[in-house]
Order: sequence, then structure tokens, then C-alpha cells
Amino acid sequence: MSTSNPSSSAIHPVVDAVTRRIQERSAPTRSAYLAQIQAAANRDRGADRMGCANVAHAFAAMPDADKTRVTGLQGVKIVAEKGANIGIVNAYNDLLSAHAPLQHYPDLIKTEARKHGATAQVAGGVPAMCDGVTQGTAGMELSLFSRDAIAMATAISLSHDVFDCALMLGVCDKIVPGLLIGALHFGHLPTVFVPAGPMTSGLSNNEKSKVREKAAQGLVGRPELLAAESAAYHAEGTCTFYGTANSNQMLLEAMGLHVPGTAFINPGEGVRQELTREAVRTVLGITKTKRFAPIGQVVDERCIVNAMVALLATGGSTNHLIHWVAVARSAGIVIDWNDFSALSDVVPLLTRVYPNGSADVNQFQAAGGPGYVIRELLDAGFMHADVLTVRSGGLREYTGIPSAAADGSLQWTNPGVSKDDSVVRPASAPFSASGGLKLLQGNLGRSVIKVSAVPDDRHVIEAPCRVFDSQDALHKAFAADELNQDVICVVRWQGPQANGMPELHKLTPPMAVLQGKGFKVALVTDGRMSGASGKVPAAIHVSPEAAAGGPLARVLDGDVIRLDANAETLQVLVDPAEWNARPLATMLEALRAANGIGMGRELFANFRRNALTAEEGACSWL
Repeated sequence: MSTSNPSSSAIHPVVDAVTRRIQERSAPTRSAYLAQIQAAANRDRGADRMGCANVAHAFAAMPDADKTRVTGLQGVKIVAEKGANIGIVNAYNDLLSAHAPLQHYPDLIKTEARKHGATAQVAGGVPAMCDGVTQGTAGMELSLFSRDAIAMATAISLSHDVFDCALMLGVCDKIVPGLLIGALHFGHLPTVFVPAGPMTSGLSNNEKSKVREKAAQGLVGRPELLAAESAAYHAEGTCTFYGTANSNQMLLEAMGLHVPGTAFINPGEGVRQELTREAVRTVLGITKTKRFAPIGQVVDERCIVNAMVALLATGGSTNHLIHWVAVARSAGIVIDWNDFSALSDVVPLLTRVYPNGSADVNQFQAAGGPGYVIRELLDAGFMHADVLTVRSGGLREYTGIPSAAADGSLQWTNPGVSKDDSVVRPASAPFSASGGLKLLQGNLGRSVIKVSAVPDDRHVIEAPCRVFDSQDALHKAFAADELNQDVICVVRWQGPQANGMPELHKLTPPMAVLQGKGFKVALVTDGRMSGASGKVPAAIHVSPEAAAGGPLARVLDGDVIRLDANAETLQVLVDPAEWNARPLATMLEALRAANGIGMGRELFANFRRNALTAEEGACSWL
């Protein structure tokens, strides 16, 4: 594969300093983690170590030829060298467009494994829910903690302990972080992630948003809105905006956990199947040769920093300021929002993909895609090149774009110059000299804001506030024309402990309508916004949350709030003595009870009860 610069550039001093700070902070927990996975790796393989009844149970449903491959036995005779057994953890369901293609992956993987003297088994399936389906509904309150349920399901799948390596099949919002957290708890296993790619482009994201805003104003009805949504979400594959799902894929490329360039190849492209076969060959290559490290060694502090840099350079989803904190903790690494903020100050913004621009991920891929971005970041010293990946060539291998050669084999080519500099730009001429995320601090707590899509004249908003205890209450106020003014909408009781921290993406259309009328508006919440949100200023993930006694519980209607993304502050402009004397509001008992009843929310009570703060990854298992 051709690359523009095979040598490593000197690492940027801030990136180096942040990495060292994380390494020092994480030394005790990382050391303990590495010792744990080394102890697991030092055991005999499962088929040799476990009792005969255990092994017989594990392989009972295998074809006889596969049983011989994995045990080396035919009857009571040793007739073959023992082959590796791949554990497949699959997020397939046919409700999610992104995961529907995964139905046929296990058979393809098993066939390819047999060609190399190995076997593969579907170790288990994990739940996979779609935030696009559940937005604004009670089901959305299960969404964040579905990540931890997926991690648990991954652990249950791998707990049979008869696997020499693993393939993780999944794409979307909570699914990839959950799979990654679960896989890191089996960090002794070589592991490769296998995506399915985005759907082809339909109705543009900008046109879809315009119809949504018209619907919010009552200018079009349900038939027109459904037609527009169906034209946008129309086929198998991931949604084409650069939200959490596609940010997942960018980060996995930057971490070296994919076959290089796999992220944004459409499901129907011929090279897609060959990339999946290559994932089998890759994970078996690690297992057989021991040349490359298992996932627990690949995901080190430098790898996590590379993921953070890739997120910032592409204006990716704010959800990852929660998810990747949890991912890092699973590998014994401790990161926080200060680390993201320090990196954001220096990492250039290299992409404009919706909602940070008008292009979708297919146009991003055509313009150069992850390979172009990773190359630019490596060459400019913003990413660590000296990291382990699932490939022998290190992170430089991830600067190429895959395609099929004349004989059908895979080849990777240098992305060259940007094919569209309105979508991707070089590090020497970025869209912005700093990344797309900011940490806000002040007397309302700590929060984050995604500024990459917010117009410069909206980076500072000062206005009286309206306080809402639910997103439905804001919608009712909007419908009643109560918000036609400069206003900062505070939506509280939306944190992990209160109701599972749902995304509040349904608030984007009304807020966008108000902004479009010329009003200065912003959102302040202890909840989340979708990875697809952006153009309305939103201070989100406010921590500590109101339900944990955070300062949002003190805010009253009419308080003037100042959100200043330039100064990185979030302040309520109330006399300090009065502010400190105010009692904390408590969530209405009826609201608290309603948050825990129906749509399976009762089963998630322990998740809410044990959840850490958003900045601590909202982890329910620490």
C-alpha cells in the first residue's frame, strides 16, 4: 500500500502532554488490567484446559469436520493440528438497517475460517436498539444503559471460554461501545471489529431537516414528513449523517481495530464481503503468529488518545465524551473532559459532514474518508503512529482506501489530495484550527458543547431562561407560542440517575425554528443530544445532574444564563449570595415514578441507581 509519508512525524507537544498525563493517572489501574489479561493469556487454550464434558457441550452442534479442526481428534486418534476457534459476537437484527446485513456474516466467516484450518462459532447475540426509532419515546430511556447491557451480553457470550480470538459484528450508537467494553473485559483475546457500512445516499440530510422544521411549524403534515423521512432512511446500512454510529466507525479506524478502510464501504459493494473475509484472516493471523497483540494491549493510552483526536478532527458525536470514557476505563485507562478540552484546543477540524456541513458519509468517503484524515493527522503529528493495531503495518495501514484488484484480491491505495475540499481538507488548511468540542465550566457545573456546526455569531448566548422538567413540557410551550423571544431553555431531570439520560434530539426542530426566526436561543440540559445535532447552541451533559443535587436544580424561570463557548463558561447571572441560599428543587415524585415504569424501565432501576456521572462515562458497573 502506498502512503504519503512512511516516517512518523514528531508528536504535537499538547498531544504528547495529554498522553503522558493519562499514562501517569492510569498507571495503577492499567498495570492491574494488563496483569489480569496476561494471566488469562497464559492458560492453556479452552479446548485443552476444560473438562471433556465441557468441551463436548461446547462443540456438540459443530459439523464433524469442524470438531476435528478444533480438537485435532477423529474418534480417539489425533489426526490434525488443532485449529483456532473464532468467537463471533453478533448484533444482528433486521429492525436496524445498519445491522440487517450482519445476518449472513456468520456463514461467510465460518467458510473463510475453514479455508485456513480454523473454526468459528456464534458465541452469542447482543441487543441492538436504534435511537432513531425510540427518539422522544419512553424506550429512549433504555438507550444509554443498553450500552452496558450489550457489554454484559458480550461477556456472557465469551464466558464459554473456548475461543482463541473474536470478531465483533456491530455498527450503531451504543452497540460498538458496548461490544468494545465487553471485549476489553476479555482483553487477552485477539479481536477485530467487523462493520456493515452505510446505506447509499437518499434524500439529503439538509432537505430532511427542512421538512422537519416545517412539520414543527405545522406547515406540512404527517404524510409529507413520513415521505421525507422514508426517502432519507431507505435501505440497508447505517444512516448517512455523521452521528454517533458513523463516529464509532471513524474511531475504530483510528484505533486500528478494523481491517483498514472498512468503515464506509456500502453493504452492496463487492469489496464488502472480501473485507469481511480479510477480518477473518486478520484475526487468525494474530492468533497463529503471536506477532501482534490482543485487544487489551492494542487499546492502550496512545490508542485512546488517537480516538479522541479523530473524534475532534471530524466534529464527531458528543456521545463519545461519555462512551469513550467508559471504554478507556474498561482497559484500566482514566480519561476525563479536561483531556478532551486540551486536545480540542489544538486539533484542527478537517471535515465538514452533516450536521457540521452538507455532505453525508458517502461523500466523505468519496472525498478521501478516514484514510485521508488519519494520514493528515499522522503527518502533522496529532496522532501516535507507534501503536499496535490488528495489522502488522501499524496505523499507517489505515491511511489507504481499499478496493478490489483485477484478481478480486484486496488492495489499498493512497487517498492522494482531497477530492472535495468542501468536505475534507489537509491539516495545513483546516476548516478550523481547533476541534469541534468545548468544555464549559461555571456555577451551573461542567458540560460540553459541540461548536463545529454552530455559527460563530451563536457561540455566545445570554438570555433569560425557561425551566422545563421534561422535553414534552418544552414542546407544549413551543406549540403555545410561549418561546418566541431570546431564551435559554433549561431541560433538567434528564441525567443518568434521573431517567437514564435519553437523547433529546426531538428538541432540535423547535429550537431550530426559533433560531431561524432570529431569536438568540440555546439549550442547557443534563441530558444528551443526538450525535446528529449541532446548529443550535446546546450545553449538554451538565454534571453533576439535577437529580444528584447539581446546580440545575436551583435554576428558576427568568434567571439570566450566559453560555459562552469562546470563554468556555456556563454561568447563571444571579447574585452569589442569593444563588447559594436557594434550596435545591427535587424531582416531582410523580415524574420520578413515571420515569421507572413501563417499556421495560423497571428492569433498568439498578442501572439508574448505580450510574456514575456523565463525565465518568455513566458507568453502571464500577
